[in-house]
Amino acid sequence: MNTNRAIIDVHILQTVPPSCLNRDDTNSPKTALYGGTRRARVSSQSWKRATRRFFNEHHSPDGRGVRTRKLPAMLAEGIRQRLGNRAADHEAQIIEVANRASGLIVGLKPAKVEKMADSKELVDLDYALFISSSATDSILDQLASAIDGQLLDVDAMRMAMGRGHSLDVALFGRMVADTPDLNVDAACQVAHAISTHRVSSEFDFYTTVDDLAGSDESGAAMMGYVEFNSATLYRYANISLGNLGDNLGDPSAVAAGVRSFVEGFARSLPTGRQNTFGAMTLPDVVFVSLRTDQPVSLVGAFEAPVEATEGYVTESARRMASHATHIDDLYGSPRTDGWATYMPVVGDLSQHFGASLPFPELLDRVELAAQAQMAS
Repeated sequence: MNTNRAIIDVHILQTVPPSCLNRDDTNSPKTALYGGTRRARVSSQSWKRATRRFFNEHHSPDGRGVRTRKLPAMLAEGIRQRLGNRAADHEAQIIEVANRASGLIVGLKPAKVEKMADSKELVDLDYALFISSSATDSILDQLASAIDGQLLDVDAMRMAMGRGHSLDVALFGRMVADTPDLNVDAACQVAHAISTHRVSSEFDFYTTVDDLAGSDESGAAMMGYVEFNSATLYRYANISLGNLGDNLGDPSAVAAGVRSFVEGFARSLPTGRQNTFGAMTLPDVVFVSLRTDQPVSLVGAFEAPVEATEGYVTESARRMASHATHIDDLYGSPRTDGWATYMPVVGDLSQHFGASLPFPELLDRVELAAQAQMAS
């Protein structure tokens, strides 16, 4: 186990215009009570998925993770590729091996494994499993050999699935109830984003015109409403460098992984109702700090909701910056280092965060700091 206690904290302020980035089961934007007032909220799960999508789309495709119930289908396709021209003659065996291997990997009871193996079709798992493509690739030779009668080595398959994780699995972890050996403790924690101020929902009433309606037809072809809000959001996440190194199985990969996460977390957006609202913004403030004691959120700066005078973002930025300094001074354990990117509109935060850096330079400095920590 890596005992490195270095933590990267990521703090973001981001203004979002009328939108519904993340909705509940009634199609309303998610909210939360904080400081006794109703706040806009975007769940951590929603922004983690957006972050995963960003760095998987913008970085190397090698070793990506996928969350899916279709592990048997993934394995079957891999076996077919291994067998090449022989695959067409062994389809029934491919299905049997892929189903059986999947059941064994996730630790199903023998009766359930046999039921899966006896199926004539590829079976979906009962839950979505978060897996690395590199892990499934590492067991395909064994599965292809099983087509010719070789017995499956359960321990070897589970060992392969439990190491060399992709960045997203290493960051966000995995829990498999039936097989604790496959569990991965997340190296990253992501908070629910909440507005720095109170919010009230609004409703957009819409109508649709039928382009082919006759001249004698009046009225709308369809009508309804969409609930939305707008907000200045405080977003927070942290990464344990030691845990990330353990999960990746390669301490030298940590710095690049941290850079990918910070970039993806800052630049990503959930996709909820984006075709309707087009709420495509970038953060107004990104502040990244390196600590060697414990992760520290700055959400306490907004326990008393910000009141609008000339918008929310300037006062929110001032509060967040001063709160960061007060935390360091009060507890006597200041951050080891910190870097910030902020828009001119938020004012001068250099007293607390230093000069504003171009975002690519911030990423460079964070990566170098993480690299130095892992080398120490």
